Parts: sequence; C-alpha cells; structure tokens
Amino acid sequence: MSKVMISGKEVATHNTRESCWIIVHGKVYDVTDFLDDHPGGSRIILKYAGKDATAEYDPIHPPDAITTHLPPEKHNPRAFSLGSVDPGTVQKVEVEVTDAEKQRLERVANRPSLSEILNLHDFEAIARMVMPEKAWAYYSSAAEDEITNRENHVAYHRIWWRPRILRDVTHVDWSTKILGHASKMPLYITATALGKLGHPDGELNLTKAAAKHGIIQMIPTLASCAFDELVDAAQPGQVQFLQLYVNQDREITKKFVQHAEKRGIKALFITVDAPQLGRREKDMRQKFEAEDPAEVTANKQEGKVDRMQGAARAISSFIDPSLDWKDIPWFQSITKMPLILKGVQCWEDALQAYDAGLAGVVLSNHGGRQLDFSRSGVEVLAEVVREVGARRSLSFPNDKFQLFVDGGVRRANDVLKAVALGATAVGVGRPFLYAFSSYGFEGVDHALNILTDEFEMNMRLIGARSLKEIVPEMVDASSLKSHIVPVPGDRLFDSNYESMQHARLREVKSKF
Repeated sequence: MSKVMISGKEVATHNTRESCWIIVHGKVYDVTDFLDDHPGGSRIILKYAGKDATAEYDPIHPPDAITTHLPPEKHNPRAFSLGSVDPGTVQKVEVEVTDAEKQRLERVANRPSLSEILNLHDFEAIARMVMPEKAWAYYSSAAEDEITNRENHVAYHRIWWRPRILRDVTHVDWSTKILGHASKMPLYITATALGKLGHPDGELNLTKAAAKHGIIQMIPTLASCAFDELVDAAQPGQVQFLQLYVNQDREITKKFVQHAEKRGIKALFITVDAPQLGRREKDMRQKFEAEDPAEVTANKQEGKVDRMQGAARAISSFIDPSLDWKDIPWFQSITKMPLILKGVQCWEDALQAYDAGLAGVVLSNHGGRQLDFSRSGVEVLAEVVREVGARRSLSFPNDKFQLFVDGGVRRANDVLKAVALGATAVGVGRPFLYAFSSYGFEGVDHALNILTDEFEMNMRLIGARSLKEIVPEMVDASSLKSHIVPVPGDRLFDSNYESMQHARLREVKSKF
C-alpha cells in the first residue's frame, strides 16, 4: 500500500477536543482519545492541535513515546486519514517570546567564560540562571522535603582523610576497570532522563565527552535522544552501558535488551528503586501552575490520570511496579550481558543480589528523587562492605561482584572516598546535566578536565600512586552513620540549593 500523504491544511481542521490531530517529526497522529489520559494534561496538546508539536514534544519525551503509548490504530500510517504530512503545507506555530524568556536569553549571553568555571558547583550556579524554569525544576527536584537529596552530598563530609606522607607521588594513576572495561577515571556518567530539556543535543553531549575522556556513559531508557542515535554516535571501541526501566510488557523489555546487546552494550543496569515515582514537588508545582486547577481537580475526582507529577510523570507511566526477585532468572535467560541492580539500599539486598549471581549493585537512592530519608549511597556502601564481606568472605573492591555508588558527588575528593570504602566506581549525573545545560559539549568537556585536575591533586596529597593504594585505613568514616554530627557547611553547595516553596495565593486580576 502506498504511503499516505496528508496536507497540513487538512491537519489544521482537526484542532478541537472532539477531533485532535498533531504532527510530530513529519507524521500525523490522532490523539483525540488520548487527551484526558495524557500525563501532561490535555491543555498542552490542544495548544498544538492541528499543528506541528515537534518542538514541544522533543525535550520531554523519549523518541518512541507516541508509538509506545498510543494504540496502534492511532499512529499506523496506513490507517484512514493518518500518515506523513506535506511539510510545505504545515501551519507554523507562532511562539511568543515572553519578557521572562527575553531576560533568560540575556543571562545566557552574559555567561562567564569557561575559564572562570573552577568546579562543578559553578556549572550548577550558571545552569540555574540560564535554564528554562521548568527544565531546572525537573533536573533539580527531589522527593518530598529533599532531605535525602542534600544528605547524599553531606554524607561525604562525615568522611575524613588519614593521608600518608613521604611517598614518591611524581606519577599518580587514577585509571581503573569497570566490569572489565578500561576507564581513565573511577567514575561513569550515570543515566539521567530528558537531556534535551537542558540542551538541543541532549545526551549526545555526554556521548562525545565520554569518548574524549575515556570514560563510560550509561545510556538511560528515558533519554531524549534515540537509543540507536547514542550508540551510533559512539567512537570505535567506546564502552556504553544501559540503564533499564522494566516495562509492564515484558516482550517490549526483552526486545529492547536483546537489541542493546546486539548493538554492543556491555552491561545492563536494572533500576529497582522506582516502583512508583517519588513526590518531586518542585517539578509538581511547575506543572500545577501550567495546568487549569479546575481541570486537574475534576480529573482526580473522576479517577483519571494524576497530572500533577510534572515532567517525570509524562515519561514513566509504563514502569512495572510488580518487578520482583523472581524476575532475575528471566533477565539472566534473555541476555549474556552482566546484570547490575541499580537502587540497592541495604546490605541484605546486596547479599541477595550476590547470591543470585549478579555482577554487582549500585548503592543509590535515585539522586534523592524517590523515598525521602533514604540513606546516602556512600553510607550504605560501608555497611555492604562490612556485612556482605563478612558473610561471603569477600573483600572490596571485588572484580566478581562490584559495588557502585551514585548521588551527591561534586568533587573528585568524593569519588576517592567511595573508592577507599570499597567502591569500584561512582556514578555522576546532575553535574554533567548542569554542565551541558549551560555550555553544551564544551561544558561537559571542561567538567571532566576539572575532575582530572582534582584527581591528580588529591591522590598526591593523600599519598596514593594508584587506586589500589587508596585503602580503608586512609579514611576515618566513624561518624558516617551519625546523621546529627555537625560538619563544616559547604557554602558552594548550599548557595546553589534552591529552597522549596509553599503554595501561594493566586494572582488577583484587577477588574479595572
């Protein structure tokens, strides 16, 4: 059957709630029946009814979101009156540049040069000033009172060095192997969703920077860029991992995992700490203010989708809350890739992962975005090393069962503390998002150069010539479990932290 070509003028006639068509990447979709189920609300779809919604769609949806979530008859090009659109006939969407946007663009123009960016905190400070408000809210938000988000960073302050002296540190080497693959640093770029919210190139910035600096990128399931686009952008021999959200439809998961393995992905990190999204209230408040409160209330009363969850809800409705230990053998049966559980938060689960034959665990609380008052990954690390090590006669770092940590890292100093406590490597996420949101690829490149300088300096000052010489005796972690121990405040981190806000009175419009 020949490909259906639809005139943009015809699409433009379907611009109501009763008949709503939109254009995304040159294809026409009938989303009429999806309006009230759209996690982002119907208002944003109706804004683009009969028009090209690609610019709005791209930053906050994975590339296959429509084909994954709409019934096949609503996006099949062979269906009646649906297909590709004649680009010359598409109605242009007039985007009003608000005063706030003009001010933001002026701030972008006044960014300091990269030579003035001295640490990862600086990227966060600039990103907060130059990113669109909704994008900043999504990246920076965390669960409920955001206690865990802050604790992830503060926990590193309760670990103090016991440096060794009079060692020849002319040459220091912080390279390592992660799951058998060479890395020039004991860190990897961990998975973070929706990269195009911060920059048009999204996660491609990270792929390029990882290649240049010889480190590993973990590709997120919910990337703004297509999975194959990120794999295709990798350099020959570049190692990439995959973070997996498990779909309720296991066939979709199986197909994705096996495709990733065929494309050369070297390890599968299965996220296990997100059976339900945490309440990320900064993001939620942004979404609520963009919606009609009456419509939100009415839909909640009718039992429809809760759309107050912000950008996160729009990309996560397919995640399976029934994921269970009994599913592990199934994963082992569909792939030969090493399997790592991402989001382990106690030694008992780490021990069960070891006994199940997994390759490792990421001790993580999802960047503080899920369960508030979860302990930091680095605190759980000390517990896992002690308890699992004693029960299975293991020492860490361990090549057969590797421990990873993520959350809160802002300095190479933090990474080296985790290594001293037994981690193979540390995942870094938000700092790289802030780097490319404010400066693109060059920002991530500069961030990794900063970390390189910090690794060299810190290794010399603690008296370690290689990572093998960074041993538990080099740190005092005796206060790590004490959550009320006062520590010197981190002024840079604290100044970047944006306090949560209360609900506010709605603006009263004058009658005159």
